[in-house]
Amino acid sequence: MRAKIKGGAKLNNNEKFKSLYEEYFEYALRTAIAITKDTSFSKDAVQETFIRIYKNMDSLDETKSFKTYLYTILLNECRRILDKNNKAFKVDSLFLENEYSLSSNDIYSFEEYEFLYKAIQNLEDINKIPIILKYLNDFSEKEISSILTININTVKSRLFKGRQKLKKMIEEFEKRSEKYE
Repeated sequence: MRAKIKGGAKLNNNEKFKSLYEEYFEYALRTAIAITKDTSFSKDAVQETFIRIYKNMDSLDETKSFKTYLYTILLNECRRILDKNNKAFKVDSLFLENEYSLSSNDIYSFEEYEFLYKAIQNLEDINKIPIILKYLNDFSEKEISSILTININTVKSRLFKGRQKLKKMIEEFEKRSEKYE
């Protein structure tokens, strides 16, 4: 677990958990929102993720990346909640909600990149999740492979196909925009 623990001192499990929670909560929530497209489901997924982490604090391997461990659990929780609720989700209001205010220099600047985020939401999960992990959470292809428990070449293929689909959506949008100018 290569999480940054302030001061480098030996901390007890409660202190470690608090530090990890404070460091990763916002990132986890944003990722969950991008995957579930629902803030309520996202909050549930993040809460369940951190509960599982807390319950397993004693068994955390400090030689391995905590971030990869966290996102593996988070993705599984998002899938579980989506399967449990088995709903059809709408993209329309996801990026218009102001419940979580973001700084203007944040990589999640929804106003500036609203179309791109909506396009990502229209991808199938098989392409959307690797795109989110790679470009919104800065995971390497190797880390994505570990999180999704798939071959690294499969990750590369899904990223490539996802980028191709996004490119096509953007080109179609630009063509439609030119017609109205």
